[in-house]
Amino acid sequence: MTLSKLSLRNAKRQTEDYLVYFATIIMAAALLYAFNGMIFSREIKELSSGLSMLTPMIVLASMAVVCIFGWLVSYAANFMLTRRSRELGLYILIGLENQQVARLFFLENLAVGGVASGLGILLGNLLFQMLRAIILALFGQMYHFEFTFSIKAVGLTVVYFVMLYLFALWRSRKKIRTMKIYDLIYFDRQNEGEVIKTGRRRRWIFTVSVVFGAVGTVLLMARDLLTGVIGAFCVILFLFGFFLSFASGVPAFFDKRPRRKYRGENLLVFRTLTAKLGTMGVTMAAISLLFTATLMAEGTGLVMRGILEGRAAEGGCFDLYIATDEDTPIAEEYLECIAENIPVEASVAYNVYLDESARIMDYIYENTVYYNYSYDQDALMRYSDYNALREAAGYGTVELVPGQYILHCTIYLEMVLEDHLPPVIVGDAKLVPGGIYTEHFLQNSWSGNGPGYILVVPDEAVENCSIHHRSYAARTVMPVSEEQFKMLNQVKYNLYEAGGNDERIVAKSMEEAEAASMTAITVFPLYYLALALIMTAATILTIQQLSESERYRTQFGLLHKLGMDIRRMRRALRRQCAIYYAMPVLPSVLISVPFIRNLAGSPEPGIMVGASSPAVIIFIVLALFFLMYGVYILIAYTSLKRNVLQEASR
Repeated sequence: MTLSKLSLRNAKRQTEDYLVYFATIIMAAALLYAFNGMIFSREIKELSSGLSMLTPMIVLASMAVVCIFGWLVSYAANFMLTRRSRELGLYILIGLENQQVARLFFLENLAVGGVASGLGILLGNLLFQMLRAIILALFGQMYHFEFTFSIKAVGLTVVYFVMLYLFALWRSRKKIRTMKIYDLIYFDRQNEGEVIKTGRRRRWIFTVSVVFGAVGTVLLMARDLLTGVIGAFCVILFLFGFFLSFASGVPAFFDKRPRRKYRGENLLVFRTLTAKLGTMGVTMAAISLLFTATLMAEGTGLVMRGILEGRAAEGGCFDLYIATDEDTPIAEEYLECIAENIPVEASVAYNVYLDESARIMDYIYENTVYYNYSYDQDALMRYSDYNALREAAGYGTVELVPGQYILHCTIYLEMVLEDHLPPVIVGDAKLVPGGIYTEHFLQNSWSGNGPGYILVVPDEAVENCSIHHRSYAARTVMPVSEEQFKMLNQVKYNLYEAGGNDERIVAKSMEEAEAASMTAITVFPLYYLALALIMTAATILTIQQLSESERYRTQFGLLHKLGMDIRRMRRALRRQCAIYYAMPVLPSVLISVPFIRNLAGSPEPGIMVGASSPAVIIFIVLALFFLMYGVYILIAYTSLKRNVLQEASR
């Protein structure tokens, strides 16, 4: 049999024995192709000028993903070399040279990578269509399915795969070429080994690592770059210290508690846990670090999405909005430009007034975290202007009862004020609280409709009040285009150069386009990384677990002969899987959940509410993580149950 035929036969056997790894490599190729397709898609680039940064962001993310998958391929190649070392040693024993065996191993793994990349590119086209549909939906565009391949995306994907496979397999080939027959035959007996042997050192390192973990988690929430880097370093020290000392400490823990060791199936589970953790301390720490990065990337992506959507919804409630920075009228040049270039259905020119009493603001300051946007008095609006603005925003009018005022505020302020609104005196009128409304109303800046809230009062009540700023809002026939928005900004630039004021111009369509662009630029690469991280870590765990099938089969077969029934064996196997897969996840969750909770609380109040609230984000992050992780756990447990329990019970 020639080397080529032998390589193909072994490659086929590898895909059967390491199906999880083969499937993950297919998904890796699919991810790389799908995101490469976004880089070369002219349709996506033409959606908005804000997407100009999408290409460099995806390229940077792809380089990181290639490194991550490169580690997976390198780890899997080394693992396969360890498992097949005796077979390779026998090839040399029967007359093959080291170079030939090294070439054989290289070719069969390269064949696996080639087939996986080919299938992955086919699957990646479907994944690209999903990403394309999501981006088009973000920009409010219609999606039409087009099953076409990008030659450039295919070429770049092949380059990435060649890079990660050649490097990983070159190391294995070099190792085989320098190993002797004895080294190959006994290579599978090499383990990570017990790093920390003495009990005192073990306890000391365990305690110190826990302290590092607590300190690192706190520093990660400091919202400072240097402090965050120090916190990340502390977390890394915690994970490696924890797993090395924990793995070494399990035997000592049970040796001092013999009753617990021999209770139920504890001895079997304990022995398996000791064998795994004792030889995988560094690997477990690295995997836990990947899981931590996965959860943080997912959480950061959802927080960024919530911030962008919240700010866009609040700031873009009017099709077009212009505001001065003081008590000066809106320049006629703006109105002329709008009349000539932007068809308008309805428009409102109005003022935002100030009330010197500031009773509402004082109460808010005392009872909640508050961003006042440089206001030092309560903001007021005439009732007629308010209803006109509601119509322009598409909300519908409301009724103001004589002797009352209406409060329009953000959702988070409603919870503070709904039961504590005091009467106010505006001019000569004493007004009691009426209704509260919380639709998006452009209340997130100094030139908006109040500092998070505004009092709507009868028109005559503001006659003697000072004006904070003047504004113009309009409902347009069609969304304001990018060209029309540039025209208005050119007017702004010309007026400013001539010594005019620095007006604020906001268009709903531009706010939505900017939010969509920033979502694509930030959230997509973060989830790209998160998928690569969890796939790599879960695959390594599953490969390790499934590689023990033969040993488990022998172990459970012996137990069955000694009288252990199938129900107890199934329970023991289930507990083994649960402990094995839970170990690297628990520290990651304990670190990531406070980080995500703190990050979601960093924007100004009122942004992260509803579906973007911290609790919802944490739930979604954990649900997505365990959904993906659960697939690997289910595959591993199902395979073990079939290969171990069914064979052992015969």
